[in-house]
Amino acid sequence: MDPLNFQRRRQELMHLMGEGIAILPTAPHQSRNGDVLFQYRPDSDFYYLTHFPEPESTMVLAPGRPEGEYILFCREKDQLKEIWDGRRAGIEGAVNSYGADQAFPIDEIETILPKLMENRDKVYTIMGRYPEFDSEIIHAVTQVRNKQRSGATAPGEIVDLGHVLHEMRLIKKKDEIKLMRQAASISAAAHIRAMEQTRPGRYEYQVQAELECEFRLGGSEWPAYPSIVAGGENACILHYTENNCVLNDGDLLLIDAGAEYDCYAADITRTFPVNGQFSGPQKALYEVVLASQKAAIDAVAPDRPLIDYHDAAVGVLTDGLIDLGLLSGERNELIETHAYQPFYMHRTGHWLGMDVHDVGDYKIEDEWRLLEPGMVLTVEPGLYISPREGVDSKWHNIGIRIEDDVLVTRTGNENLTDKAPKEVADIEHLMRHEKAA
Repeated sequence: MDPLNFQRRRQELMHLMGEGIAILPTAPHQSRNGDVLFQYRPDSDFYYLTHFPEPESTMVLAPGRPEGEYILFCREKDQLKEIWDGRRAGIEGAVNSYGADQAFPIDEIETILPKLMENRDKVYTIMGRYPEFDSEIIHAVTQVRNKQRSGATAPGEIVDLGHVLHEMRLIKKKDEIKLMRQAASISAAAHIRAMEQTRPGRYEYQVQAELECEFRLGGSEWPAYPSIVAGGENACILHYTENNCVLNDGDLLLIDAGAEYDCYAADITRTFPVNGQFSGPQKALYEVVLASQKAAIDAVAPDRPLIDYHDAAVGVLTDGLIDLGLLSGERNELIETHAYQPFYMHRTGHWLGMDVHDVGDYKIEDEWRLLEPGMVLTVEPGLYISPREGVDSKWHNIGIRIEDDVLVTRTGNENLTDKAPKEVADIEHLMRHEKAA
């Protein structure tokens, strides 16, 4: 990615900050067990501003500082440790490769940070995310206060950096949209491969392996979140991740999975028959969910309230449930009383970006915010029919969700994940063709 994009982000943030100082750590490296660490993934806010991928790093933005406004604390080069654990950018690399104006060893942050805070009225940071770092901030502010007799002024306020930064992250720029398109493309290819490789008698984890293999082949380092591969009744568990059951002839398979590409997430759900052919009840419910998703996508447009696309999905789902005999009564009253919730118990989507449930407020002053070009959100209605009194057994254990990633544009929207088949005929054709081959 072009380093100028990150420079522009830092400049925009400093403009919004005024005379304060921003201090932002990356995520710590977490122990898995014994001497084994989890695969490292940097903090999203930190990476958004720095593109620096290494642990044990902290970014400081000090507007107007003559020696340089962007300071990066990071690990030094260490030949022995690099033999064991991989290359490091080091102090020189932080400047030459990642655009820092100045870089210092992370071990010196306790000494240098208080000096950078002097005569700044506010500290912009993220309190509560990393408790050890919170202590470092408080300690540094205290050190500056102890120097007030020598003329140093301590910051009088600690401000949540996320309030400013997350609004920036909510509106994706061209470079971010390019990465999200790539994540979407990789993910769509993986869902196609999963459909091609699914058949009765295979296990959920075997299909998961096919899916995540395609992620890696496409250049993704890891899934954006734990993959949900849920056959039959497991599809009625919204966040099912055990993925250890056999796939039975006659059941549906719900896959909710997306790749992450350069820390940007995709999030796709597709539901399809294990044997390649929808049964009558499965198709009837599926067509209701698909119609509701299309109505919701049509409602994604600039200057429309965010709630509109959820309301559009709920309306179509309620109509479908009435038509199929799963609900009875007057339509508007059923919607107002949330009578659909035993079958559809979640919202129709969420923000998407560097986090799969991305940052940004959904309401402003208790009002649903208006959609703006550059926002990306998921559109994912569903129906989940667990066995219950009064529900015909032909519907039992059918769980269906259809999810796409939708970009708000100036004139409407763009479905970033439309390459993953979701029409009944397209799914059945793909799976029939694969089995014939």
